[in-house]
Amino acid sequence: MKNFNLKLIVSLILMMIVSCDEPDTVLTNVIHPDGSVTRKIVMRNTKNKFENSELQVPFDNTWTVTDSLEVNDKGDTTWIKRAEKLFENVEEINSLYKNDTSVNGKIPRHAGFTKKFRWFNTEYRFYESVHKVILSGYPIVASLNTEELTYFYSPDYIKFNKENGPDSVKYRILSDSIEKKTDNCLLLNVAALWIEEFTKLIGPNTGPELSIEVLKSRENEFAEVINENQDHFDSLWAKGILLKKFIGETNASKFKTEADSAVSNAISRVFVDFNNYSLRIVMPGKLIATNGYIDSTRNLLWTVKSDFFITDQYEMWAESRTTNVWAWIFSGIFLVFVSTGIIMKRKSRRAAGPKP
Repeated sequence: MKNFNLKLIVSLILMMIVSCDEPDTVLTNVIHPDGSVTRKIVMRNTKNKFENSELQVPFDNTWTVTDSLEVNDKGDTTWIKRAEKLFENVEEINSLYKNDTSVNGKIPRHAGFTKKFRWFNTEYRFYESVHKVILSGYPIVASLNTEELTYFYSPDYIKFNKENGPDSVKYRILSDSIEKKTDNCLLLNVAALWIEEFTKLIGPNTGPELSIEVLKSRENEFAEVINENQDHFDSLWAKGILLKKFIGETNASKFKTEADSAVSNAISRVFVDFNNYSLRIVMPGKLIATNGYIDSTRNLLWTVKSDFFITDQYEMWAESRTTNVWAWIFSGIFLVFVSTGIIMKRKSRRAAGPKP
């Protein structure tokens, strides 16, 4: 996905820089039948550096933490930090997310667990959800078809294997189609958010041509202008060239400050500063449904990245079932008892003979 390089907005540039010290992180949730969850975090880094400001998933001194390192055949060293803790319920996990001060702490996340007794079996459902950043906007998922959606949410290793496998041409075309559609959707959201922010800043008494209704009717036009000029967006915007196309020369001169602030706010809401990580879920019993992917460890895997929750709620869920052996035994004994009673009653009637 292409990101804007707006040099006039220093804070946005900083948000788009991905730290080279960011650990490669995998979070595993092992779900227990009673609703407790063992959470395991494995972080790998080429530097022995695991500062809280760079960690994708939160943990604290109540966790069991171990450190180790690996050296490959080439002599390259990887430092590994593992953290593990048993949570009595998902409420404890949600409390940890609520008080998260790590790099991803500003993005709301929460977990949920349900358990349903079905006599012969018990069903479980666990999920982790990342809240969407833009509450009102144009959802990315609405612009993609079923095949594109499946590929869009696929973990990176699956995409890499397919785009470098026997059907590489097919999947590279699919990837390009998804990128084009998601880029267009994000640009439309930038235009929509800019209009929203701009009209708030200039107030209601600025003439009908700058009303939110009129500007919103031009959203597609604004998005197209941004798309056509995104390679030089920063310089063209700084010179006021693009703003004049949006609102005319007089208004562009009059409301330059408000327009700049609106651009900064709009783009910072669309292009979220979020450090990716992977999530695994291990369910009790037999898996019966999920929207996850089976990885090389035979566990369910999801990639957690900002593309997935900018305009849509991103929920990673799994459902499983365990057999209630005692219920089968009890039911079997009950059936034997009832059957025996019926047989004995029939024998009793036959022995008594017909009534005179």
